[in-house]
Amino acid sequence: MMNQNDNFIYFAATFVLPASFIISCSSPGGSMNDTVKPNFIYILADDLGYGDIGVYGQQHIQTPNLDRMAARGMLFTQHYSGSTVCAPSRSSLMTGQHTGNTPVRGNREILPEGQFPLSGGTVTIPLLMKEAGYVTGAFGKWGLGYPGSGGDPVNQGFDTFYGYNCQRYAHRYYPEYIWHNTQKVYLEGNDWNNTVTYAPDVIHNKTLEFIRENADTNFFLYVPSLLPHAELLVPEDEILEMYRGRFVETPWQGNDYGSENFSIPGYCSQDEPRAVLAAMITRLDHQVGEILKLIEELGIQENTFVIFTSDNGPHAEGGADPEYFNSSGVFSGSKRDLYEGGIRVPFIAWWPGTIEAGARSGHISAFWDMLPTYAELAGAAKPGNTDGISMVPELTGAGDQQQHEYLYWEFLERGGRQAVRMGRWKAVRLNMGENPSAPIELYDLDSDPGEKNDLAAAHPEVVHGADSIMKEARTHNPDFTFAFERQQR
Repeated sequence: MMNQNDNFIYFAATFVLPASFIISCSSPGGSMNDTVKPNFIYILADDLGYGDIGVYGQQHIQTPNLDRMAARGMLFTQHYSGSTVCAPSRSSLMTGQHTGNTPVRGNREILPEGQFPLSGGTVTIPLLMKEAGYVTGAFGKWGLGYPGSGGDPVNQGFDTFYGYNCQRYAHRYYPEYIWHNTQKVYLEGNDWNNTVTYAPDVIHNKTLEFIRENADTNFFLYVPSLLPHAELLVPEDEILEMYRGRFVETPWQGNDYGSENFSIPGYCSQDEPRAVLAAMITRLDHQVGEILKLIEELGIQENTFVIFTSDNGPHAEGGADPEYFNSSGVFSGSKRDLYEGGIRVPFIAWWPGTIEAGARSGHISAFWDMLPTYAELAGAAKPGNTDGISMVPELTGAGDQQQHEYLYWEFLERGGRQAVRMGRWKAVRLNMGENPSAPIELYDLDSDPGEKNDLAAAHPEVVHGADSIMKEARTHNPDFTFAFERQQR
């Protein structure tokens, strides 16, 4: 097998200047110096687990570019996604609000194509960036508003959108078409029967093109990749060959292109699900490497702040086997769980000259912190309704980092679930859709990160505090309700 550095991007080490040389901050929570406006690139993997990257402990899958990104940046060990599934997680990111407040709190489908939309008046990161003078672009999967709705990315602050509007369509890697703003772009050879043009590669090339075209201005680039969400499918190339034959495979029977019962939201059959999932993650790693290499070639690395993370925990769909790959690391649960494996995600921050190379952070943070962080760095006005706290002090070492009193999540599916993180404590409430006072489980994450030992009986005062948060942290949303709320009307 080839060496892990073959055919991948190598980044030479660069001298790291102190953060104060590049930027200056006011007191914590204040605004950045008006003369400084870095570029922003936010890369969001789809269903990538905390343990799926080498630097987070992965043993089977090669991720050399992400590992080097972490070596040259800051690796966070306690960062959380907005939710445990796609749409509410992305809504939390875009609005700076946890799932008790963000407008989209579930994967609600709109036929024939799209999901429940953000409203046209919603304050989002791209809208704030546009107001601050940024060129904005999104390349990948959206899922927050059907074409033409108020939630369409072109109506939420993006100058350019290129990719899948709809999450259901994004189940397929060889779609008939994707979207460029309001126009369909038909992919050569793809017709739901034939698979010729691999959409993630097309989208990635357009991503690189956006960076080149806007290197001389300030830009905000959102890259919500499809990889490695099911279906499990990659082109036949050297990346797949790296893994072919390495694993004992259990073929998975799915819904195939061109079949009589073909359905767009289905997943294709796969004879080599482990090899293909590994190749999908390494392909994503390769694309991240090409983005960072281009930034350096353009000479804008010291003015470009790049983040890599994932929208939720690992999936077990389409033949995927997160247990084999230890995709959740030491944590319990996966996608659709509110245990750590479903919501604790990798988070790597890279900004040569500003973020200390090789740094690690245990700061407890979440998706809703990104809006105030970007607002501060861009000199934009932070809206008053965010649940987030700027992470600028933690990232730059300039000032004292404010801490969260708590982090909150809710999930409408699987009987209804809530979770609260309060310092070392993690509270989880299951089956509360009918009964909002269902029992609460309590875990000490300092000593029990795998959430194996329920300490609720021994710490009733902590349980009481978590119960109060679960009842008070959320606002009523008539579009996304638990069963008990519908019964009360």
